[in-house]
This record gives sequence, structure tokens and C-alpha cells, in this order.
Amino acid sequence: MKPVRVLIVDDSSTMRHLIGFRLRSDPRIEIVGEASNAEEARRAVNTLSPDVLTLDVEMPGKSGLEFLAELMRLNPMPVIMISSETQKGSAAAVEALSRGAVDCVGKPRSGELSDAFKALPALVVAASTAKVRGGAGAPTGPTASALRNFVWNNKIILIGSSTGGVDALETIISNLPENCPPILITQHMPPGFLSSFAQRMDSRYAPKIAVAEENALVEQGLVMIAPGGSHHLTISSGTRTKCKLVESPKVCGHRPSVDMLFNSAIPIAERIVATLLTGMGNDGAHGILRLRKAGARCFAQDEESSVVWGMPRIAWMNGGAEKLVPLRAMAPELLAATERGVSAVRRSA
Repeated sequence: MKPVRVLIVDDSSTMRHLIGFRLRSDPRIEIVGEASNAEEARRAVNTLSPDVLTLDVEMPGKSGLEFLAELMRLNPMPVIMISSETQKGSAAAVEALSRGAVDCVGKPRSGELSDAFKALPALVVAASTAKVRGGAGAPTGPTASALRNFVWNNKIILIGSSTGGVDALETIISNLPENCPPILITQHMPPGFLSSFAQRMDSRYAPKIAVAEENALVEQGLVMIAPGGSHHLTISSGTRTKCKLVESPKVCGHRPSVDMLFNSAIPIAERIVATLLTGMGNDGAHGILRLRKAGARCFAQDEESSVVWGMPRIAWMNGGAEKLVPLRAMAPELLAATERGVSAVRRSA
């Protein structure tokens, strides 16, 4: 296997050094060049033809977001955004993910330099195999299909996603009505980015979208996203279903973990509709299998529409997913499984 050729784009020499130090530790990666601004990056892309870019969101002059838009229009390629987790930085990073960037990584805070960019080599290798699209990004508002009448059958949707998940989730949620079934989402991202992601979607789409809080009621019309940080999102199985935030170590290398969410729902599996979307690794594949065996409806995103067909591939291979679904068909599939009078008909067909 040839090494993944990486171009590092960042106006800070310190950040370029930290990123380079971490990437050079992985023999699967070759750093072919560095650039400190968009003009240098444009020339380097044309002359070096890298496989993957790491791109600073907050560069002076033409920002990383502006350069990404230009790159995706003229020469789409895998890009990993590097950003601070300030409100401004994380909002720009989430916008970049919606515009086609593959993943995002937070810049290290003071005192965290020894662990800086620890996950970046694996992300770069995964990004080198990603399906990258150009274009304008996810829809900006509810589509016509999202405005149809919907009668909920009391089932809850659980979604797990990772690399490429921002665009996938926006595509799904843009096709949901205001009175959609309750939805809990675990997306692998740093906590600052997750908060910005929830705010962005809440301002654009029909359902109410928020970061999950301890003991928040799981209700119709509400989409809740795992906050990450030191906590996993789980679900209670009492009379009134609630969100529970569990402070515990990483699971499958992640916090928040999809498996933690899926496994917590096994006691109420017959009320659950679960799906795994695009992402690297295997988080959620074991949990979705257990859910299906306990009576849940379970789906996975198909290979063609996945940016990285890792998590959904394993769920399909181990029997956890009953059906592979293209991204554009996922919202209708989930609504059919949670709509009164429709799910039973489809299941017996």
C-alpha cells in the first residue's frame, strides 16, 4: 500500500509542526508539503497532488472555509478541518463539514500539547479512501416531503454516525416533519463542534434540535444530540423515557459512543428503530445487533452513499442491519418505521 500523501495548510508554524510531528509517527503517511495561506495551498495542490489536506479553518486573508468552497468546486478531495473549539471556530468547522470536508479535529488547548492530534493519523488514512462530493452542501430547509402529515406510532429513532455524518444527518433531518418521532443521535465529534452542530440544525430544519441533557424527556418533535466530552448519551427504560448522561471511559475508542446508546435501549427494543450511518471503525455494530435480536427495527446506510463505509458495513456483515438504505431514502424509511399503520404493513410485506 502506498503511503497517504498529505498537505498541511495552517498559518501557524507551531500548528504545522505539531500536526507534522503526529503524522510522521505513522508509517502509512507521507507529508508532501506545507502551506501557510490559501494562495500557497492552491499552488501546492496543483503541483503536489496530495491525497488528503489538513486545513486550518481560521486563516488570515482567504479563510479555510472560503478555500474549501473553492477546492470542492474545482478539485474535490478529502479534507480534514483543523479548528479551535471556540464558538466561532466550531461553527465554521461544522459549516465546512456540511460543504464536503470529511472530518474535523480540535486544536489542542494549553497543557494538552503532549496528546495533540493523537487521533489525526487514523482520520487521515480513513479520509484517503473517502468518497468526496463537490457541490453546495446539505439542504438549508425542510423539503416538500418533510411537510406531509405524520402520525407517530410511539417508536423512538436512534442514530449513530461518524466520518461524513454531518452531511448525512442534515440530509435526513431536512426531510423530517416538525412533529417527527423522538430522535437521539450519537455523532463522533469534539463537544464544542457538537454544540455548534445542534445550533446550526435547529436554525435550519423543522424539528426542535438540541444537545441532550441529563433527564431530558424523549418527546415527539425533538431531536437530541449526544454532548460528548466526558459523557456518553444513553436512554432510560422507565415509564417516561429520558436521556441519561453517563460519565465513563471511551467505548470502541469513542466518547460519545454509539454502542453505549444502542445497548442502553435493549430493554425497550421493540419501541426502537436504529440506524448506523457513514463512519470509520465499528462503534455501534455490536449494539445494533443486540437491538435487532431483541426486536428493534435496524438499518444501515449503503456503501454507495457513505463517505466511509465502516460502521454500517460491519453492521450489515454481522446481521445487525436488516436492510441497507441509500442516504436519500433514509428519512422516508425511518418515518415509515415510526408511523402509525405503516411499519406493520412494511414488515409483513
